[in-house]
Amino acid sequence: MSATTETHPWHVAAATLADAGCDVVVGLPSDEPGLMDAARTVPGLRVLGVRDQRAGACAAIGHATVSGRPAVLAVNSGPSFANALTGLLEASSLGAPVVVVTTRVPALGIGRGGFQHTDQAAMAGPLAKWSFLVEDPRQLTWALRRAVHLAVNGAPGVVLVEIADEVLRAPAPEPRPAPPVRRLRFAADAEEVRRAAALLAEARLPVVVAGGGCKPAGAGAAVRRLAELLGAPVFTTAAGRGVLDEEHPLACGLVGLYTTPPADRLLADADVVLAIGSRLEETARMGWDGLDEKRLVHVDVDPAVFLTALEPEVALLGDAALVADQLAAALEISPPAATEAGAARRAEIAAVREEMRARHTPAATDGPELTVSEALRLLQRSVTRDATLVQENGLHDMWGYHHPVVSVGDRARVITPGEQTMVGFGLPAAVGAALADRSRRTVLVCGDGAFEMGLAALPTAAELNLGLTVLVLDNRGYGWPRFVRAEEEAPDELTRFTAPSHTDAAVRALGGRTARCTTVAELAAALDDAAKAHAEGRTTVITVPVRDDDVPVGVRRVFDTAPATGADA
Repeated sequence: MSATTETHPWHVAAATLADAGCDVVVGLPSDEPGLMDAARTVPGLRVLGVRDQRAGACAAIGHATVSGRPAVLAVNSGPSFANALTGLLEASSLGAPVVVVTTRVPALGIGRGGFQHTDQAAMAGPLAKWSFLVEDPRQLTWALRRAVHLAVNGAPGVVLVEIADEVLRAPAPEPRPAPPVRRLRFAADAEEVRRAAALLAEARLPVVVAGGGCKPAGAGAAVRRLAELLGAPVFTTAAGRGVLDEEHPLACGLVGLYTTPPADRLLADADVVLAIGSRLEETARMGWDGLDEKRLVHVDVDPAVFLTALEPEVALLGDAALVADQLAAALEISPPAATEAGAARRAEIAAVREEMRARHTPAATDGPELTVSEALRLLQRSVTRDATLVQENGLHDMWGYHHPVVSVGDRARVITPGEQTMVGFGLPAAVGAALADRSRRTVLVCGDGAFEMGLAALPTAAELNLGLTVLVLDNRGYGWPRFVRAEEEAPDELTRFTAPSHTDAAVRALGGRTARCTTVAELAAALDDAAKAHAEGRTTVITVPVRDDDVPVGVRRVFDTAPATGADA
């Protein structure tokens, strides 16, 4: 019985996932035809073949983030599953809706040295919201629909469905057409909303922090309305970037490690913090003076988030958009008084934004030295503020998290690692993101070490003619460990690459373009060529050598490191 036969369990699985609302299956082909083969015959599903399961998990994150729909990761028992775990760790950290479908070895081999047997549910236990072993064909459709339901509802995340080998060798009941799984939305308790609104209305300097949970809720307009009623500065987490256009008069960039001075003054002076759709992880709290003493209103769809990092004075359990609208409606009934203090607050926000721009907007220059911030200015000018921006884990690429060095529009798609910040996330995530929306440019900013770690995704980008634009900030090694070791006056030889990697040759061998730029003129020309290559579906990798001391302003602020000459250019 072929995997594409309508009663074959793999075909039933693919059809069920499509009906439930999934639109992509990512993975490597298995020895025998499996889920990927079946998915190719099911309308509404596309198949993304990758070279590495770790890359596949990251591509699933990128696709789900841009499409707004759950992505399916198809793996097999044993090393195939284990190889995906690093990416699934990041998916869990980000709250990305990824449905993992894997196989289980024949029952007779369990406990008797069965080939590639491992306890997959135990391995994924800390990462998965739910896992289930399908041991009867009659469970298959139910298990997959429940998996999709759990992946997108509550706090989105990773779910695992194992299918026993015996199930795959028996006919499955033909699935009946069913509607897509709905994302369930609920509002917060009305009395708690009134308490929160009263607290916010009385605040001297309220601050709004919008996290990644605002995006699946579509909370951008509601957050903007609420901030405007409060006259409050809006910061985002890395995952929340793009919720509010960063050119909005109340937008003050990112929070925590990525805060651009002098916006940290607003965070330090705040008396009430309204956090919406954020777990307030460590990077969001870094360098935030006095945060523990501030009054917190915390909005989230997951009750487990509350009291994780900080204890809220008011916890509002509900959908980010609905709760923000509830708060706005309550404030419109009893609005904050139009006082001199409120006018002074708006003036202070405007002054902070102006000083941020004066201190940190890269100046157009034809000088001999190309700084990271200048390179990012040229990149953004080329691709516009509404492109899909994919970021990595590293030192120099953190400049890209800083507004106004990079300014993100509310139509942009921004994809970042989560709190785990795995290295090598960016390139495969960019592949998934670009496939999900070919109508816009997809750009990746990364270091040379991260680019090399993600190289397995490069052939997939070439096969699919995705036309990525990659800016590699080359410090010949691993910048973040080198920076930390310098702070501790420790040896850094192991953080430096001593042999050329010749990744440019690999890019060109796959039909892409490369350039190495040390001046503004060279980079401007390379970006013009990249735009043409994008139109042709060809990937462009542009390498810019960078200095060790060209350290992002947020890192310098948190670690109290003196700026290098020209680093704020």
